[in-house]
Amino acid sequence: MSSFALRAHTVTVDGLDVFYREAGDPANPTLVLLHGFPSSSHMYRGLIAELADSYHLIAPDHIGFGASAAPAVEDFAYGFEKLTEITLGLLDRLGAERFALYIQDYGAPIGLRIASRHPERVTAIVTQSGNAYLEGFTPFWDVLFAHAEDRAAHEPAVRELLTAEATRWQYTHGVPADRLDRIAPETWTLDQAGLDRPGNKEIQLQLFWDYQFNLDGYPAFQEYFRTHRPPLLAVWGRNDEIFGPAGAEAFARDLPDAEIHLLDAGHFALETHGEEIAALVRDFLGRHAK
Repeated sequence: MSSFALRAHTVTVDGLDVFYREAGDPANPTLVLLHGFPSSSHMYRGLIAELADSYHLIAPDHIGFGASAAPAVEDFAYGFEKLTEITLGLLDRLGAERFALYIQDYGAPIGLRIASRHPERVTAIVTQSGNAYLEGFTPFWDVLFAHAEDRAAHEPAVRELLTAEATRWQYTHGVPADRLDRIAPETWTLDQAGLDRPGNKEIQLQLFWDYQFNLDGYPAFQEYFRTHRPPLLAVWGRNDEIFGPAGAEAFARDLPDAEIHLLDAGHFALETHGEEIAALVRDFLGRHAK
């Protein structure tokens, strides 16, 4: 498929505008792509174009991100439970009854809530730095978990994660020197433009704080893996300093058949290893997403 065939839509879910990118024939198996912080569905633009000849792809922007609505923190209960509710509302609105999930970073606690609560709807899971085990957390999280305990004391340090320097670092850390030229500057520029909107840093601080409650869901996610044995592919940057490779390897504890591939990449591995990931995903979904 040509990348020019990608379609951009906005629909209303629970009174909020939800933007999503779509490509491919809806009669084909559906893959729902859930982005992470501080990105948007833009992170999936290449993968969508690569897979749309065989799959129906839906990539939403979470509320507070990208081109979706970003109400003030006083007007919307920002948290991963609410983001899950909105995502399910979108999928129901689009008539997506069965689908595979591609989860990255923030997309993981959203997608895994959906999968564990509606296992009959999920055909397979692809995770790229999308954690479901404590092993994946690196020292990067120390300040965030301290912030969860005492917001006021640690907010100045956490706000540093919302700066242009930190956003660019998310894309460039752990990337081999010979692949740095694959990362286009609009990636971090677009993400930072979203963070710099009035009120958006307060949104992100609220989600940082709420992240702690995702860990409470891990036992349910892991029980879902053991009980329902969803096919799972992990494509993970082995140099990721946010969610370390131990997070990928941990899936094998509850899913012995998990297919785990550690790439010589960082957190946004699709930017530098898109061809390799697309080939792995195409092979995996060809066997599991019916």
